[in-house]
Amino acid sequence: MMPSTQNFVRDRLTWLAYTMLAYIGFSQSILGPLMPSLRTELHLNYTLGGFLPATLATGLILSGLLGDSLVRLGSRRLVFWSGAIGLASGVFLLGISHRFELALIAVLAMGFGSSLTQVMIQALLSDHHAERRAIAFTESNVAASLCATLTPLVLGILQSTEAGWRTVSLFVMIFLVALVLIFYRQPIPDSRVAPTQSIQEKERLPVSFWLYWIVLFFVVAVEMTIAVWATDYLDSVAGLSRSEAVLGFSAFPAAMLIGRIAGSRLTRRWPSVTLLLIALGITLVGFPLFWLARLPLLNVIGLFITGLGIANLYPLTLSLAIGMAAEQANKASARASLGVGTALLSAPLLLGWLADRLSLQTAYSLSIVLALAACAIVLKNSGLSRGGSTQSLLVYKLKPPSSTAPPE
Repeated sequence: MMPSTQNFVRDRLTWLAYTMLAYIGFSQSILGPLMPSLRTELHLNYTLGGFLPATLATGLILSGLLGDSLVRLGSRRLVFWSGAIGLASGVFLLGISHRFELALIAVLAMGFGSSLTQVMIQALLSDHHAERRAIAFTESNVAASLCATLTPLVLGILQSTEAGWRTVSLFVMIFLVALVLIFYRQPIPDSRVAPTQSIQEKERLPVSFWLYWIVLFFVVAVEMTIAVWATDYLDSVAGLSRSEAVLGFSAFPAAMLIGRIAGSRLTRRWPSVTLLLIALGITLVGFPLFWLARLPLLNVIGLFITGLGIANLYPLTLSLAIGMAAEQANKASARASLGVGTALLSAPLLLGWLADRLSLQTAYSLSIVLALAACAIVLKNSGLSRGGSTQSLLVYKLKPPSSTAPPE
């Protein structure tokens, strides 16, 4: 079945979700480009540097475990805005941090706050757009990619001036204040759970969801190893200067933006599983060029191609996963955040540990292994590996028995 585009309306609630995700995209993505500066200023080796994204991931894991419970205690609106304020507070604290311990507290607040709001965004878009959630997810991630593209550029400019990178917290504060002034009165509806569901059905997510959760873990792990360590790689392996490496890294979020713009159009015409396999293929073409090239220009070109592929791995896999549990959107979105946090916790930390013992270039073999593993799982669960239909057999056979079962 092809994705439906009928009656896809970007109302004020949709624009709030898109804009808030843009704010999260800008704020969350400052850590990767800042890794060389933070390691220098805080006197960290690769392993200790890896604890910063690991702590960010711990915040994501906590939100994945607690997000749906916090909504039951309060409301989606309360969690939505509280998380946004927590993110801004974390960025401010990072800006004034000159000790490793304080930086860890800052990134923990960034991870927990941003992920709480992101869980609410995913659940809202899934409930609000139902079977057209794949369109909403890819479009919302275009906004996030646009702002993530600006982050290394803003940081690169700040680092070349007397202001320094620490003033980036002012941009985050201004962004959030503007969002509050424009959207604070916008109602945020709570989840609508079908009254016929039993308590056991409400508590249990389907097997099909967990299979896509595994794929989500792998693809996010690949994205995070690049987002966290690519600037260091361009600096220490490819041979670019510190400022050139920061600017060179901007090719990655720029490619993510272009890829997600294309993906937001293609999800209207192609099944999500087919697009996911294409995106994995592009990633497997671009990453070896970034990883193995001996000319800095080729490393940056490879990074750009990799970004084109990685761009839609997360939103497509997320759409397929939440689509398997659409009537439990809060819980499915929270568990997806748990997978994202687990990937962010383990992958960059493991890569940093390997880099200290081997080399950063050798350690990056982890990323290609994860990408191949994700591709193998998706191929196994689709008809493509047996010459069948481009429609996922897993989705077709295991989708929930609901009149609004997802078409992906």
